[in-house]
Amino acid sequence: MKTATARAHPNIAFIKYWGNQDDVLRLPANSSLSMNLDGLYTQTTVIPDETLFSDVLVLNGEIASGKSLERVVTHLNMLRQRCEIVTHVRVESANNFPTGTGIASSASAFAALTVATAAVFEISMTERELTTLARRGSGSASRSVPTGFVEWHAADTHADSFAESIAAPEYWNLVDVVAIVSDQHKATGSQEGHTTAATSDLQIARVNGAADRLMRCKQAFLARDFATFAEVVELDSNLMHAVMMTSRPPLFYWLPTTLDIMQRVRAWRSQGLNVCYTLDAGPNVHCLCTADAAPEIQRQLQQVAGVMDIKIATPGGAAVVIV
Repeated sequence: MKTATARAHPNIAFIKYWGNQDDVLRLPANSSLSMNLDGLYTQTTVIPDETLFSDVLVLNGEIASGKSLERVVTHLNMLRQRCEIVTHVRVESANNFPTGTGIASSASAFAALTVATAAVFEISMTERELTTLARRGSGSASRSVPTGFVEWHAADTHADSFAESIAAPEYWNLVDVVAIVSDQHKATGSQEGHTTAATSDLQIARVNGAADRLMRCKQAFLARDFATFAEVVELDSNLMHAVMMTSRPPLFYWLPTTLDIMQRVRAWRSQGLNVCYTLDAGPNVHCLCTADAAPEIQRQLQQVAGVMDIKIATPGGAAVVIV
């Protein structure tokens, strides 16, 4: 029986996804906007095996169990139902970047898994449907399926909450200089965080303003207006983390070095560098900048105590089958 290998990039959201209308279908509380990250990827091979009595997951070279395996099996069951097949599979998946630290490893993982599974069972699907299926595994995985810069639409139904590209990778020469301040897997993952978002008194206000922020961010992006883009991106990131910090129980992802970098980024921008920060559910800081500013941002970050590593990503392409 054939196998299939797919590769997908993580993405960084300019306008964030945090909280669901429906936790089972992962219908988001608001629409979001993101950039795929070239150079960072999850590579996933799906190997059907009719002798298996259950699915097997090999994650970064090690046999997985517990929650990681459970999430993959749940997703595979959903895909098998859609594809009308029953065969169990061996999944071999690896990231070339830290897992579970706020660099959207679940997004690239479930995008790659969805695309590879559809390919191995030779099920023809539109990109739109692939984004809705990837969403079931991890909401932000929907954004890692299309190419470049992507908008994921909030909706009340499964079929209508899909993601689509709004611009090709080459549309704007943005660079994500990621300051790695921790490579430890976070104690509370995004999946759990989404379910507690509504316990924050601030979530309603964040969601109510999200459509306006997305419109302003999208307009600034399409106009390549970095100053306006930076303002709304940082605001949206701060609002998401304010919700996290005021949820019950609260989620504190920032480390001292995280806050240090955020303050430095704002100072660098005031000095004329095109750079802004944004963070996903983790302590690592994504410093978004124009390509001309990237070398200086990297140089500055190398001098910050507490920065363990620096990853650099330009706009990335779609999730694809490579074998």
